[in-house]
Amino acid sequence: MGYKLVILMRKDLKLPAGKACAQAAHAAVEATLSSLKRNEEAVKKWRQQGQKKVVLKVADEKELYRYVQPAKDQGLAVAVITDAGRTVIEPGTVTCAGIGPVIEEELDRITGSLPMM
Repeated sequence: MGYKLVILMRKDLKLPAGKACAQAAHAAVEATLSSLKRNEEAVKKWRQQGQKKVVLKVADEKELYRYVQPAKDQGLAVAVITDAGRTVIEPGTVTCAGIGPVIEEELDRITGSLPMM
């Protein structure tokens, strides 16, 4: 049984590559920390399997929440990232979200239709 973590990145912000990478890293760390509190065994298995992470595109904040809410409803670890506003975007802007790590099939039922970055 495979585990992965998914990062949903907003396309409409047109973030520079470095900024997008930093935001994705925030999402991965925060989702993992949240998952540790919920299901330490899932994080352990995910780490043993190589820490699979997939970055997917969402059009905007509204679409991001269309995937975040069902994940929350299913009890999955979710981290919504808001920017501090020190560089290229306004403070408090939601940039991305991390979901998992969790069993791949559970994530695919929610985010499987989204394109990869």
